[in-house]
Amino acid sequence: MKKSLAAVLIPVGAAVVLAAPAQAETAASTINLLRAQGHDVRISRVGNAPLDQCRVISVRSLPIVKQQFPFDHDDVNVFTFKHRQKVHVALNCSD
Repeated sequence: MKKSLAAVLIPVGAAVVLAAPAQAETAASTINLLRAQGHDVRISRVGNAPLDQCRVISVRSLPIVKQQFPFDHDDVNVFTFKHRQKVHVALNCSD
């Protein structure tokens, strides 16, 4: 059973815009695609149906919160921190 939404990432400057093409995969494949692209995926769902019966309602990027780390001369190469883009996927899993 094909679902009607998948996520395609379009970089616009430093921001990420998420768009939905007409043809789609399952909710699980959309989530796995976003994770494979290195995103931190947050999921919310309505209903109790299994994931394979859910359909994606929306995919949107969440703001990146920059964390301040104290840094002085002895902290060189102590922190290697890479921000991962957080993405929210809303699912409709109602029967």
